[in-house]
Amino acid sequence: MILTNQDVFELTAFRRKLHQHPEISNEEEKTAKEVVSFLADSRPDQVLTGLGGHGVAAVYDSGEAGPTVMFRSELDALPIHELTGVEHSSLVPGKSHMCGHDGHTAILAALGRLFGRERPGRGRIVLMFQPAEETGDGAAGVVADPRFGEIAPDFAFSLHNLPGVPFGEVRLKDGVVNCASRGMRIVLEGMTAHSSMPETGISPMLAVSELMPALPGLGRGTFGDDDFCMITVTHASMGEAVFGVAPGRAEVRATLRTRRDDNMASLCAAAEGLVARTAAAHQLSCEIDYHEIFVASVNAPEAVEHLRRALDEEGVRHNEEALPMRASEDFGLFGHSAKSAMFFLGAGERHPALHNPDYDFPDDLIQIGARVFMRAARNLLG
Repeated sequence: MILTNQDVFELTAFRRKLHQHPEISNEEEKTAKEVVSFLADSRPDQVLTGLGGHGVAAVYDSGEAGPTVMFRSELDALPIHELTGVEHSSLVPGKSHMCGHDGHTAILAALGRLFGRERPGRGRIVLMFQPAEETGDGAAGVVADPRFGEIAPDFAFSLHNLPGVPFGEVRLKDGVVNCASRGMRIVLEGMTAHSSMPETGISPMLAVSELMPALPGLGRGTFGDDDFCMITVTHASMGEAVFGVAPGRAEVRATLRTRRDDNMASLCAAAEGLVARTAAAHQLSCEIDYHEIFVASVNAPEAVEHLRRALDEEGVRHNEEALPMRASEDFGLFGHSAKSAMFFLGAGERHPALHNPDYDFPDDLIQIGARVFMRAARNLLG
């Protein structure tokens, strides 16, 4: 079963409509409604909405015993002002689909159209349109939703477009493909003073200057090592933007990154200990909290083999180059309860990079992604 020319035309229009009306993480209410509306003609056997926020799951059930196979895409856009100049540019200032989630959603919509015409031979297909991928909130919210148990998959698959890789080629391997990461927010509190008498206050200035190099210094190993970990300082601020006040408060933000989940706890402990000692040495109080928590994405060998077979049967070139990646991806949590795998679909060697304001998802990838996913689904479920 293949997409018709009319299908491709309508899927492209759907993708571009999503592109024009982006919604960032945890705000994807209208995007979710657009997905439900587009899938209506395919008559899913079950549609769950509001999953883990604004997530949508469409189920196509054969009525016969068999595994549940989930395909996942993302709904959210980014807080980036678009500079592509294309006719379907974002109509929302400061927000845009600069990661291609609109295209990934169109690929799953293509599967919905095909399974609407012919259900799988056995088992169930679940199309999971996940919210809040960019913040790391989405997968956790979906999995924590009690209704997720109704559709819990045996296999879970996903893809992400990847600029820098030749158009239409795939990168795929088993094991770790994306690192675990989390954002660490550090608040240091002392006491403000008049800038003419800084000695009467307690400034966080020296503590901040020590933490800036010391936090990255906790990293170890090279990226090829399983125990690799790194810390990147991403932000620092201190006091108010004035001349008459010596600061009494500062904030430092850093991203902690590990290749394996089991190394994250030790890296957090080391960073927290460093912050506590530094704060105490300068008579400061400190608070630490975490944001944008991503677990490592680890491809299960059995799931990878199903994708490799599908790629080979569809004539799509693939290799393991550029994997794993330091970047994080909010898909790994699904692999804690299912055999999961994600592949990376080339957007072109010279295509603008993800999260750049001149990026736009290549529409011709919709058919390629849908073909591979459809082949994998039919091989698994008939």
